Amino acid sequence: VKHLENENFEEEIREGFVLVDFYADWCGPCKALAPILEELDDIKVLKVNTEDHTDLAVSFGVMSIPTLILFYNGKQLGKTVGFMSKEELESWMDSLK
Repeated sequence: VKHLENENFEEEIREGFVLVDFYADWCGPCKALAPILEELDDIKVLKVNTEDHTDLAVSFGVMSIPTLILFYNGKQLGKTVGFMSKEELESWMDSLK
């Protein structure tokens, strides 16, 4: 799991499957989701703090958090909002691949 700092977002999502978690530090469901994202070992996870990167949140239509967006080679495959169990999350990602 990597936190987006000042890196180029486009560069981070350019290769392979990347799961992007739009979150905020004060968000309860986001905190509950964090350890589940840590358990995902077969996919790159990029966390984007919506407080620090409002431009990205707006550009991807993030209205509620947590919002998860799955990318493949820079192309958005799907988006989901809200807490998910590890099983639900893996099932959702598998359905998009």
